[in-house]
Formats: sequence, C-alpha cells, structure tokens
Amino acid sequence: MDKSWIYSSRLSNAYDEGVNAFLEFAQTNNPKLDVIPFPFVNYINLCHHSIDNVRYHLFAHDFDENSKIWSFHGEKQPKSDSRCPNNSIPPNAIYTKDMLHDAFKYVDKEPDSLKSLLEECDKPLYGQFGWSDASFDALLSVLKDILPSNNTIPSSIYESKKLLKGVGLQCEKIHACENDCVLFWKENKDACQCPTSGTSCWKKNTKNVPSKVLWYFPIIPRFRRMFSMPQIAHDLTWHAQGRVNNGKLTNPRDTLSWKLVDNTWKEFGQEKRNLRLALSADGINPHKSLSSKHSCWPVILITYNLPPYLCMSRNFMMLTLLISVPNQPVKDIDDYLAPLIEDLKLLWETGVKTFDSYKKEYFNLKVVLL
Repeated sequence: MDKSWIYSSRLSNAYDEGVNAFLEFAQTNNPKLDVIPFPFVNYINLCHHSIDNVRYHLFAHDFDENSKIWSFHGEKQPKSDSRCPNNSIPPNAIYTKDMLHDAFKYVDKEPDSLKSLLEECDKPLYGQFGWSDASFDALLSVLKDILPSNNTIPSSIYESKKLLKGVGLQCEKIHACENDCVLFWKENKDACQCPTSGTSCWKKNTKNVPSKVLWYFPIIPRFRRMFSMPQIAHDLTWHAQGRVNNGKLTNPRDTLSWKLVDNTWKEFGQEKRNLRLALSADGINPHKSLSSKHSCWPVILITYNLPPYLCMSRNFMMLTLLISVPNQPVKDIDDYLAPLIEDLKLLWETGVKTFDSYKKEYFNLKVVLL
C-alpha cells in the first residue's frame, strides 16, 4: 500500500483522514486482526499494538517516512516472481528485519538499541572478494574434520570446482586460420596448416599459440537446461496459452514467418515446446576503445517462445559464438558459424531427447531459426 497519499493529505490538513484510511485498510485486509505492527517513526513495524493505540500515537507523532510501501499489516502478499518485477513482493518487505519482532520486547524502552539492531541487519557478514584460495582450502579442511567421518564435503577448492564442473557453461575453443579460410575443426582438427592457403595455424615465432580462436558455447545442453527448470519450461509454451488472435501484430507469434512454419511443417507446429529462434551478430571494440585494432563479434540467439518481459532479458539472450578477429569477418563469417549451424541442423532435422520438468515427461525437442 503506497502511503504517499497520507503525506499529501497531511499537507492539506487532512492528516486524520489519512490515518483513519490507513487503519481501515489494515482492518479490511484482515478483519480478525486485533493488533497491527506499529508504524510510528521510532518503531518502524517492529512491535504490535492495538488499533486504537496506533491511532493515538500516529496523531501525536508521525509515520516512518522511510517506508513508502506498507507490508506486515496483515495484507496478503503476492507470490514472488523474480523474473517479472511487476509481480514481486515490494523490496521494503525485508524478512531479516521481520525476525526482530521477537527481539523488540527487550528494547521497547530503548529505541537506540533498536537502531543498533537494525544497523547490524544491514551489515555484510564478511567483505567480498577478499578470500584467497588457500584460506578457502583451510576452511574446507576444518569443516571436513568437524563433520562426521562419512561426510562428503570437498577437501579443497580444486575438488569443489570438479564437483561443480557439470553445471557450468560448456565452451569449445576452436582454432581458426589466420586468413579466415577454415576452422581447424572436425576433419581439420589435427592439421597444422590451412588446407586452403597453407598458412600455419600457429602465430609466427611461437609454439602452440593459435593465430585465431573461435569460442563456441554449445546450444543443445543449454536448451535442455532451460526445460529442466519447471517455471521456465512452462514459460516456453507461453505463446500457445490462450492468446487472443485479433489480427494485430503484437508478438512474433503473429508474424507470417511463424505461421508459415506452423502451416508448412505441421508436426513441428503441433509441438508447442519446439523453439522459434532469432539470430543476431554484430562487432564490438573491446575495452570501450573505438580506435582499437581488435574486434569481437558475439553471435546471440533469442528464444521467441518466451513472454515479452523475458524474451529480450539478459538471462535469455544466449551467447553462442564469440569471434575474435582484427577486422570484421564479412563473408568469411560463414566459416565461423559452422559449429552453430551444425547443431541447428541437428535440432531441426532430427531433434534431441529432452526432459520437460514442468510436465514431468520426455519429448523430442526441435528448433527453427525464423
């Protein structure tokens, strides 16, 4: 509940009406409520009083003006959804401070003590980015000794990284010809010279240092991971969930290319979980330097199945290739796209077995690049 109207009403000599409206709001949201958190400036919702007592103190003193949204007054909170900011619990509803309700009875007569407690709530437990690998190893060693002998806690940071390797983002480093002729990949994987220009794959006067490197982040395991999270798996069928077809172009779902896929390849269109993708590529100068002689070309996939507020969000803009070349690749970009194209062809022609964690079933996932 936004209480800015209470302040404005006070300025217009109608403060009493604002207070009564607030208390009526608190009672309406919970008719059985006998006491409510005390919004007096020195107590900021950390003790409970009867509504009459709250009314008296609010007339005699004031609200806490740092709190712009009312919470903890019996009103029902919406379900939290970190992906959609319009449907999330107000940021002022900090549950750490809610724990101080029980502690407040010990500082009821000492507001300064309450202030100290609140300040402690906001302090970080430790300084970030100051923990060395050696000290973390020492901590793991101590924890392993403290816990029962059959514990499975990693004994070092190296073991921890091995344990988490399976959930990390996979990356393939593929060497490329200095002249952008071919990738040293698949049949050319073990070649030391470009089969087209005869150029060495290594930098001049160096050993085992590639001339150019393409970074490829495989898309198939990442698509599978999207369906491994129930909420995201559900969101990936948003385009088919009772949308009104009013003949207007309001979403990629309404485009001719989407409808062409559905009508031409009906089996593909009938599976609502099949993905429709867009691809974007552009060059950037690293380190914010426009005069740099080096450029990076990220190649990004967008999943159009998702709701609009997720479709173009950073979490779902999938970096697939990072082409690092001195100059823009122009027509030679086809060579660099080869690993991505191979996976896209597999996902279009054959598909891959994928587990839908929302429906708790396996299905054959296919994709199309619109």
